[in-house]
Amino acid sequence: MKTIGLIGGMSYESTIVYYKLINKIVNERLSGLHSAKMIIESYDFAEIEKEQSKENWEKLAEILIKSAQKLEKAGADYIAIATNTMHLMADDVQKNISIPLIHIAEATANYIIDKNINTVALLGTKYTMTKSFYKDKLINDYKINVITPNLDQQDIINKIIYNELCVGLINDNSRKLILDIIDDCTKKGAQGVILGCTELPIIINKANIPIINTTEVHCIEIVKRIIT
Repeated sequence: MKTIGLIGGMSYESTIVYYKLINKIVNERLSGLHSAKMIIESYDFAEIEKEQSKENWEKLAEILIKSAQKLEKAGADYIAIATNTMHLMADDVQKNISIPLIHIAEATANYIIDKNINTVALLGTKYTMTKSFYKDKLINDYKINVITPNLDQQDIINKIIYNELCVGLINDNSRKLILDIIDDCTKKGAQGVILGCTELPIIINKANIPIINTTEVHCIEIVKRIIT
């Protein structure tokens, strides 16, 4: 079995899910007492969010690069970033290490294609919904149409993620707000919805259209790589 180097702590809630799900899938595939070989570099998310709010992506890239290099030196065979938003720096990270980075958007795109879905709604942090790093990969590299919520809806989702989900708070009213936004995207042509924040599956597990749980899809791809 290969070793996955996981960059986590963004937030700790999603990192917990990654750790549990990767090990669960490995055990399902290999049975017995098998679990994943994993090295985790975990951050104080308050420090990360501070730089995100200032859109200091260069500094954040430096942080992720150092982590990936540390994990590589520690024996990781692959790198995975346990969050959607910080894949904004994924290309910078890959350029500075000699082992593969398992990209969450690429895993998600392949899953969408396998499900014969052509148009998706993309939900996530405001950075994931507004910046090009995620949408362009889906649109240009995989020919998938992407619908994003309007600006007011993006603000609602972003606040729910940072103020509630990242600290483990589940609010039924917030769930309803997100489901209403998904329904609005459906009316605009979405055939499926990408939960493009690793915290969103904590609160949304079903909708009126197929859900693409990026955390689960990413973990499945990670396990595929490390056990083959």
